[in-house]
Amino acid sequence: MSTLLKRNTLIFILIVLIAAFSYLSFFVAQHPIWDFDIKTSLFIQRYQAIWLDKLMLAISFFGELPYSLLSVVIVAAIFYWKKYKREGLYMASVLLSGLIILGIKNIINRPRPTAFHVRLVEVNRFQSYPSGHVLSYTLFFGFLIILMNTLKSVPKVTRVTFTCLSAFLIFTIAPSRIYLGAHWFTDTLGGFLLGLICLFPLCYYYFRNKKV
Repeated sequence: MSTLLKRNTLIFILIVLIAAFSYLSFFVAQHPIWDFDIKTSLFIQRYQAIWLDKLMLAISFFGELPYSLLSVVIVAAIFYWKKYKREGLYMASVLLSGLIILGIKNIINRPRPTAFHVRLVEVNRFQSYPSGHVLSYTLFFGFLIILMNTLKSVPKVTRVTFTCLSAFLIFTIAPSRIYLGAHWFTDTLGGFLLGLICLFPLCYYYFRNKKV
């Protein structure tokens, strides 16, 4: 009964996430420039410094092409090399999220923030909504946290280190993208919601097929 209740709870959470993302996407498509987004960006950018620019760029580093692809491939290869072949293959499947993000970006077709509204530290080519950085960080580092807390055979120091580092990057990537002028707040929220949505099936199939 507890297993059924847990499953139903997870399904309910997934439905809520999908509904929230769908509503947000519709809203953003109708309001590409929203006053709340502008105010949030200006609030986060109210303090500016060269060292802070470099820090925010460093936080966003793992989401930049081709480094984002290389990061996933390298981590997946390390898992595979260390005899965690399933984990390596599932980690590599994170790359499929790139197709999802490109598809949604083209559908919503929201323009990036401009210098007319905010300070631009980083200039980007692709559409703004949702944030690919936030999506990839939530999915990649979120799954890494789950693996680090599942694979008890991995040394504790390694598990704790990568869990803390991953959590730090997940929580700081959204403010980083807004500070750099690369995204609006709603872009990062959409990326976070979509990242959690993508994380659900990844974890579902991983634990369903996991050998006990």
